[in-house]
Amino acid sequence: MCGRYAAVLPPEALQQLYGLLNRLDMPPRYNIQPTQPIGVVWQEHGQRTAQLVRWGYVPGWVKDPREFSLLINARAETMAEKPSFRDAVKHSRCVVPALGYYEWMTGPDGKKRPYFITRADGETMSMAGLYSHWSGAQGEEVDTACIVTVTPNLDLSSVHDRMPAVLMDKDAVDAWLDTGTVNGKAAAELCHAPPLGTLLAYRVGKAVGSTKSEGPDLIHPLEDNDDETPAPQPPKAKAAGGGGGGQLDLF
Repeated sequence: MCGRYAAVLPPEALQQLYGLLNRLDMPPRYNIQPTQPIGVVWQEHGQRTAQLVRWGYVPGWVKDPREFSLLINARAETMAEKPSFRDAVKHSRCVVPALGYYEWMTGPDGKKRPYFITRADGETMSMAGLYSHWSGAQGEEVDTACIVTVTPNLDLSSVHDRMPAVLMDKDAVDAWLDTGTVNGKAAAELCHAPPLGTLLAYRVGKAVGSTKSEGPDLIHPLEDNDDETPAPQPPKAKAAGGGGGGQLDLF
Protein backbone atom coordinates (compact mmCIF):
# COMPACT_ATOMS: atom_id res chain seq x y z
CA MET A 1 0.00 0.00 0.00
CA CYS A 2 1.01 3.65 0.14
CA GLY A 3 0.07 5.53 3.31
CA ARG A 4 2.69 8.29 3.55
CA TYR A 5 4.70 10.09 0.90
CA ALA A 6 6.80 13.17 0.16
CA ALA A 7 6.28 15.81 -2.56
CA VAL A 8 8.81 18.62 -2.85
CA LEU A 9 8.88 19.69 -6.51
CA PRO A 10 8.67 23.51 -6.85
CA PRO A 11 5.51 24.87 -8.58
CA GLU A 12 7.41 26.05 -11.66
CA ALA A 13 9.14 22.67 -12.11
CA LEU A 14 5.85 20.81 -11.66
CA GLN A 15 4.19 23.03 -14.25
CA GLN A 16 6.98 22.41 -16.75
CA LEU A 17 7.26 18.68 -16.12
CA TYR A 18 3.59 17.95 -16.84
CA GLY A 19 2.79 20.80 -19.23
CA LEU A 20 0.24 22.38 -16.91
CA LEU A 21 -1.97 25.37 -17.69
CA ASN A 22 -1.84 26.55 -14.11
CA ARG A 23 0.51 26.77 -11.15
CA LEU A 24 -0.25 25.09 -7.84
CA ASP A 25 1.57 26.77 -4.99
CA MET A 26 2.29 24.23 -2.29
CA PRO A 27 5.26 24.09 0.09
CA PRO A 28 7.60 21.08 0.13
CA ARG A 29 6.08 18.34 2.29
CA TYR A 30 7.92 15.30 3.59
CA ASN A 31 5.17 13.53 5.53
CA ILE A 32 1.92 13.70 3.56
CA GLN A 33 -0.85 11.71 5.25
CA PRO A 34 -4.35 10.45 4.39
CA THR A 35 -7.19 13.00 4.69
CA GLN A 36 -4.79 15.86 3.95
CA PRO A 37 -4.87 17.97 0.76
CA ILE A 38 -2.53 16.72 -1.94
CA GLY A 39 -1.54 18.03 -5.35
CA VAL A 40 -2.58 15.95 -8.37
CA VAL A 41 -2.51 16.38 -12.13
CA TRP A 42 -5.45 15.60 -14.36
CA GLN A 43 -6.44 16.23 -17.96
CA GLU A 44 -9.76 17.45 -19.33
CA HIS A 45 -10.43 18.19 -23.01
CA GLY A 46 -6.74 17.75 -23.74
CA GLN A 47 -5.66 20.35 -21.17
CA ARG A 48 -3.76 19.52 -18.00
CA THR A 49 -4.07 21.28 -14.68
CA ALA A 50 -2.79 20.75 -11.16
CA GLN A 51 -5.51 20.48 -8.53
CA LEU A 52 -5.72 20.37 -4.76
CA VAL A 53 -7.75 17.38 -3.58
CA ARG A 54 -8.33 15.41 -0.40
CA TRP A 55 -6.35 12.17 -0.09
CA GLY A 56 -9.15 9.72 0.59
CA TYR A 57 -11.34 8.87 -2.37
CA VAL A 58 -15.11 9.37 -2.12
CA PRO A 59 -17.30 8.19 -5.05
CA GLY A 60 -19.83 10.70 -6.30
CA TRP A 61 -22.75 8.50 -5.26
CA VAL A 62 -21.85 8.58 -1.54
CA LYS A 63 -24.39 10.52 0.54
CA ASP A 64 -22.17 11.40 3.52
CA PRO A 65 -18.36 11.12 3.20
CA ARG A 66 -18.03 11.06 6.97
CA GLU A 67 -19.79 7.70 7.02
CA PHE A 68 -17.82 6.23 4.11
CA SER A 69 -14.67 4.12 4.52
CA LEU A 70 -11.42 5.96 3.86
CA LEU A 71 -10.09 4.79 0.47
CA ILE A 72 -6.50 5.95 0.07
CA ASN A 73 -5.50 3.18 -2.36
CA ALA A 74 -7.13 1.27 -5.22
CA ARG A 75 -5.85 -2.15 -6.25
CA ALA A 76 -4.98 -2.15 -9.94
CA GLU A 77 -6.10 -5.75 -10.38
CA THR A 78 -9.70 -5.10 -9.30
CA MET A 79 -10.32 -1.37 -9.69
CA ALA A 80 -12.12 -1.71 -13.04
CA GLU A 81 -14.76 -3.97 -11.43
CA LYS A 82 -15.16 -2.30 -8.03
CA PRO A 83 -18.26 -0.04 -7.82
CA SER A 84 -16.20 2.62 -6.04
CA PHE A 85 -13.59 2.91 -8.78
CA ARG A 86 -14.87 1.56 -12.11
CA ASP A 87 -16.18 4.91 -13.41
CA ALA A 88 -13.00 6.71 -12.34
CA VAL A 89 -10.84 4.17 -14.19
CA LYS A 90 -12.68 5.17 -17.36
CA HIS A 91 -13.11 8.90 -16.86
CA SER A 92 -11.21 10.31 -13.85
CA ARG A 93 -7.58 9.29 -13.84
CA CYS A 94 -4.87 11.48 -12.38
CA VAL A 95 -1.17 11.49 -11.53
CA VAL A 96 0.13 12.03 -8.00
CA PRO A 97 3.65 13.54 -8.23
CA ALA A 98 6.03 12.51 -5.46
CA LEU A 99 9.66 12.47 -4.46
CA GLY A 100 8.97 9.06 -2.96
CA TYR A 101 6.87 7.17 -0.44
CA TYR A 102 7.36 5.45 2.91
CA GLU A 103 6.76 1.84 3.82
CA TRP A 104 7.30 -0.10 7.04
CA MET A 105 9.22 -3.39 6.76
CA THR A 106 9.09 -6.08 9.42
CA GLY A 107 12.61 -7.31 10.16
CA PRO A 108 13.78 -10.76 11.31
CA ASP A 109 13.44 -9.55 14.90
CA GLY A 110 9.77 -8.76 14.36
CA LYS A 111 10.27 -5.00 14.61
CA LYS A 112 8.87 -2.66 11.97
CA ARG A 113 11.24 -0.08 10.49
CA PRO A 114 10.37 2.66 7.99
CA TYR A 115 11.92 2.77 4.53
CA PHE A 116 11.80 5.51 1.93
CA ILE A 117 11.31 4.42 -1.70
CA THR A 118 12.23 6.76 -4.52
CA ARG A 119 13.37 6.64 -8.13
CA ALA A 120 16.98 5.57 -8.49
CA ASP A 121 17.57 8.26 -11.13
CA GLY A 122 16.31 11.04 -8.86
CA GLU A 123 13.43 11.98 -11.16
CA THR A 124 9.91 12.76 -9.94
CA MET A 125 7.79 9.70 -9.21
CA SER A 126 4.49 9.85 -11.13
CA MET A 127 2.08 7.64 -9.20
CA ALA A 128 -1.13 6.60 -10.94
CA GLY A 129 -4.23 7.89 -9.19
CA LEU A 130 -8.02 8.14 -9.46
CA TYR A 131 -10.11 11.15 -8.53
CA SER A 132 -13.75 12.01 -7.94
CA HIS A 133 -15.93 15.12 -7.73
CA TRP A 134 -18.30 14.84 -4.78
CA SER A 135 -21.31 17.12 -4.26
CA GLY A 136 -23.58 17.13 -1.22
CA ALA A 137 -27.28 17.84 -0.88
CA GLN A 138 -26.54 21.18 0.81
CA GLY A 139 -24.24 22.37 -1.95
CA GLU A 140 -21.01 21.06 -0.46
CA GLU A 141 -18.33 20.16 -2.97
CA VAL A 142 -14.96 18.46 -2.60
CA ASP A 143 -12.54 16.68 -4.92
CA THR A 144 -10.89 13.52 -3.62
CA ALA A 145 -8.28 11.07 -4.89
CA CYS A 146 -6.53 7.79 -4.17
CA ILE A 147 -3.31 6.11 -5.32
CA VAL A 148 -3.38 2.95 -7.44
CA THR A 149 -1.30 0.05 -6.07
CA VAL A 150 0.20 -3.07 -7.62
CA THR A 151 2.21 -6.15 -6.64
CA PRO A 152 5.85 -5.03 -6.14
CA ASN A 153 8.85 -6.19 -8.10
CA LEU A 154 11.62 -8.26 -6.50
CA ASP A 155 13.49 -5.13 -5.43
CA LEU A 156 10.65 -4.16 -3.09
CA SER A 157 8.83 -7.40 -2.31
CA SER A 158 10.79 -7.81 0.93
CA VAL A 159 9.63 -4.37 2.09
CA HIS A 160 5.88 -4.74 1.49
CA ASP A 161 3.45 -6.80 -0.59
CA ARG A 162 2.00 -3.71 -2.33
CA MET A 163 3.45 -0.60 -3.93
CA PRO A 164 2.14 2.42 -5.88
CA ALA A 165 1.74 2.01 -9.62
CA VAL A 166 4.58 4.23 -10.86
CA LEU A 167 4.33 5.55 -14.43
CA MET A 168 7.99 5.49 -15.36
CA ASP A 169 8.04 7.50 -18.60
CA LYS A 170 6.26 10.30 -20.43
CA ASP A 171 4.36 7.95 -22.73
CA ALA A 172 2.84 6.11 -19.78
CA VAL A 173 1.85 9.38 -18.10
CA ASP A 174 0.32 10.66 -21.33
CA ALA A 175 -1.70 7.48 -21.85
CA TRP A 176 -2.89 7.32 -18.23
CA LEU A 177 -4.16 10.90 -18.29
CA ASP A 178 -5.79 10.59 -21.72
CA THR A 179 -9.25 9.37 -20.71
CA GLY A 180 -10.64 10.58 -24.03
CA THR A 181 -8.90 7.98 -26.20
CA VAL A 182 -7.35 5.43 -23.80
CA ASN A 183 -10.09 3.24 -22.32
CA GLY A 184 -10.14 1.82 -18.84
CA LYS A 185 -8.81 -1.60 -19.80
CA ALA A 186 -5.83 -0.17 -21.65
CA ALA A 187 -5.17 2.24 -18.79
CA ALA A 188 -5.22 -0.58 -16.23
CA GLU A 189 -2.54 -2.37 -18.22
CA LEU A 190 -0.22 0.59 -17.57
CA CYS A 191 -0.35 -0.17 -13.85
CA HIS A 192 2.39 -2.65 -13.05
CA ALA A 193 5.62 -2.84 -11.10
CA PRO A 194 8.52 -0.92 -12.66
CA PRO A 195 11.61 -2.71 -14.03
CA LEU A 196 14.20 -3.99 -11.60
CA GLY A 197 16.75 -1.41 -10.52
CA THR A 198 14.60 1.64 -11.27
CA LEU A 199 13.54 2.27 -7.65
CA LEU A 200 15.68 2.64 -4.57
CA ALA A 201 14.63 1.76 -1.00
CA TYR A 202 16.58 2.74 2.10
CA ARG A 203 15.90 2.85 5.81
CA VAL A 204 14.92 6.14 7.46
CA GLY A 205 14.22 7.28 11.01
CA LYS A 206 11.10 6.39 12.97
CA ALA A 207 10.12 10.04 13.29
CA VAL A 208 8.02 9.71 10.13
CA GLY A 209 5.61 7.61 12.17
CA SER A 210 4.47 10.72 14.01
CA THR A 211 1.76 12.78 12.34
CA LYS A 212 3.49 15.91 13.65
CA SER A 213 6.85 15.22 12.01
CA GLU A 214 7.85 17.22 8.93
CA GLY A 215 11.00 18.29 7.07
CA PRO A 216 13.84 16.90 4.94
CA ASP A 217 15.42 15.05 7.89
CA LEU A 218 12.65 12.46 7.51
CA ILE A 219 14.21 11.11 4.31
CA HIS A 220 17.78 11.07 5.68
CA PRO A 221 19.13 7.52 5.22
CA LEU A 222 20.08 5.34 8.18
CA GLU A 223 22.32 2.32 8.27
CA ASP A 224 20.42 -0.89 8.89
CA ASN A 225 22.31 -1.41 12.16
CA ASP A 226 21.59 2.09 13.50
CA ASP A 227 19.69 2.13 16.78
CA GLU A 228 17.15 4.85 17.48
CA THR A 229 15.10 6.18 20.31
CA PRO A 230 11.51 5.19 19.48
CA ALA A 231 9.57 8.03 17.90
CA PRO A 232 6.38 9.30 19.56
CA GLN A 233 3.39 7.18 18.62
CA PRO A 234 0.84 8.89 16.35
CA PRO A 235 -2.67 9.32 17.72
CA LYS A 236 -5.17 6.58 17.00
CA ALA A 237 -7.06 7.00 13.74
CA LYS A 238 -10.64 8.17 13.92
CA ALA A 239 -13.51 6.08 12.62
CA ALA A 240 -13.30 5.16 8.94
CA GLY A 241 -14.11 8.07 6.72
CA GLY A 242 -13.32 10.64 9.41
CA GLY A 243 -10.66 13.31 9.50
CA GLY A 244 -7.42 13.20 11.39
CA GLY A 245 -5.28 15.56 9.36
CA GLY A 246 -5.55 18.59 11.63
CA GLN A 247 -5.80 22.01 10.05
CA LEU A 248 -5.36 20.55 6.56
CA ASP A 249 -8.56 18.48 6.65
CA LEU A 250 -11.05 19.07 3.87
CA PHE A 251 -13.83 17.35 5.84
